[in-house]
Amino acid sequence: MNAAHSSASAASTRSAHRANPPIPSLIPGDVEDDLRASLRALLGERSSWQRVLARLDTPDQPYDEDLWKRLAQDMGLAGLLIPERFGGAGATAREAALVLEELGRFLTPVPYLASAVVATSALLSCSPWAERDVADELGALAAGSLTATVAVSAHRAPRAAFPDEVVGVLAGDAATLTGTVPRVLAADRADLLIVPVLVDGAPHLALVHGGAPGVTAALDIGLDATRPLGTVELRGAQGRVLAGPTVAAAILRHALEVGAALQASEQLGTAEQAFETAVDYLRTRHQFGRPIGSFQALRHRAADLWADLAAARGTARYAAACAAADSEDFPLASALAAAHVGEIAVRTAEESLHLHGGIGFTWEHPAHLYVKRAMSSAVIFGTPDRHYAALAELADIPGP
Repeated sequence: MNAAHSSASAASTRSAHRANPPIPSLIPGDVEDDLRASLRALLGERSSWQRVLARLDTPDQPYDEDLWKRLAQDMGLAGLLIPERFGGAGATAREAALVLEELGRFLTPVPYLASAVVATSALLSCSPWAERDVADELGALAAGSLTATVAVSAHRAPRAAFPDEVVGVLAGDAATLTGTVPRVLAADRADLLIVPVLVDGAPHLALVHGGAPGVTAALDIGLDATRPLGTVELRGAQGRVLAGPTVAAAILRHALEVGAALQASEQLGTAEQAFETAVDYLRTRHQFGRPIGSFQALRHRAADLWADLAAARGTARYAAACAAADSEDFPLASALAAAHVGEIAVRTAEESLHLHGGIGFTWEHPAHLYVKRAMSSAVIFGTPDRHYAALAELADIPGP
């Protein structure tokens, strides 16, 4: 092979590599397995479905504050995505996705998705652009002493237009904010609010303290009481500008894409637990002198669910791996995971309820908890059709 041919071959290989980046390994390592085991042991004791169901009778305390402290501070999970220089663990989205998978399995009522994933991702993206350093805020989030949320509707898709609910007036790096944002994740629990705001029609992001004058948050009535949403009202509230017109929209979109991608792992955990609960019931419930799971029709339904979950598992973990590697494929992987895994989770939870028969429809059984979590989460960060539309755009697939 001559030198010119060799050079052309190498160039072709590099071009193909850029066009088709290598698929990351989706098999958890030893560290991830250890983290999963520790989490499952803790949540099995502190967040059993019986405990979660009991909390629904105390709507004034939707979050398990003691468990959140244990997860965020004692185990350091609130700072997984935060670099070590800010006091975090310097881990990746793969580890955060694993945590969400287990939290989804146990329907744990803590603000991990809102604070440790979406808000943290937004702050980290704002860090190079903020007028003043955000190291103190990131350090407090990593330590678990503060929680945060992005003040957008939980149902907003990542690629939707920049929110227009809040307007502001600038004075240097300070802003006076006015507006109302409904259905915000962990609105009543957040110490820090990252608020998208329009200033003279231009997008900005501002940081507001949850307890500051002019800031109120009230719980909304929703389908899933284990993850309450709230309405944030800003009436002349004072905030600090984090990002201006050149980067604010891109930062918000990226934070919501990370949330959508990693929430797919939470949906996976919910679906897997619903499926395992149904399979256990099929094995132990007897009719006509035999386990009902031996009946062919029920076996086929369970097999179909198992196949769906296998596909969902690969899709969710690929999205998390792309986020961890900052892959060019990440926006596409996020849209695919949000659309595909959410639909599978809803179908699995509904089938689990039906496979339980009459007992699955009772309040005292956990099946309804999985259905509510799956259905409510399927429209957080946008409905599946919005994600499929984004997927078509990103993959350059022409519409009808």
